[in-house]
Amino acid sequence: MGITTAQIRGARGLLDWSQSELSRRTGVSTTSIGNIESGNTQPRESTLKVIQSAFEDSGIEFGPNNAISIKSDIVKTFKGKEGFWSFYEDLFRTVSAEPGEVLVSNVDEREFEKWLDKDNLQTHVGRMQKIEGLTYKILVKHGDDHYLATSDYCEYRWMPGKQFASAPFYLYGNKLAIVLFSNEPYVMVIDNHVVAEAYKIQFKALWDLAEKPK
Repeated sequence: MGITTAQIRGARGLLDWSQSELSRRTGVSTTSIGNIESGNTQPRESTLKVIQSAFEDSGIEFGPNNAISIKSDIVKTFKGKEGFWSFYEDLFRTVSAEPGEVLVSNVDEREFEKWLDKDNLQTHVGRMQKIEGLTYKILVKHGDDHYLATSDYCEYRWMPGKQFASAPFYLYGNKLAIVLFSNEPYVMVIDNHVVAEAYKIQFKALWDLAEKPK
């Protein structure tokens, strides 16, 4: 069962979002949102899911009887090939709403290429290129020149082999994503400002020491 109009109004209030802000984050027109909230129209289930996802990605939790709350910490997991792409969708939604830095460490992009369809990989790179104000920084093992991102939005640096580990992590928005590869990808995303800031400090220390590829 989808969220109610009361929950939509309440969630906007908790996040201090205007109808236009919700429209920007979901692609649903401001007029449609107004009509949904006033009860003048019966929204499609797919529209309610898009709205609910936008709220949940920003820390809102929905419950029965019109209950809504803000979760202080959010942990999401993505598993398998389809889950791996869902992680990239979460990354895209987050940086589209709030462009800034994406920091990636301990990456062997052959593993990422293995689990992303060619079309999905092209989609990911293409839409990253179009986000104004977005920058990527990626740390790879010294000597690794297998790059998937393009230089117009991304910079690579080499980290010493003794500091390279096999557990990549992403930092985007207030999120830390830890990626594990075994029989299939497993991604754990922690949405917590304190955790993200701690890892950003560590990343920037490594970045300053890393070597620019020749």
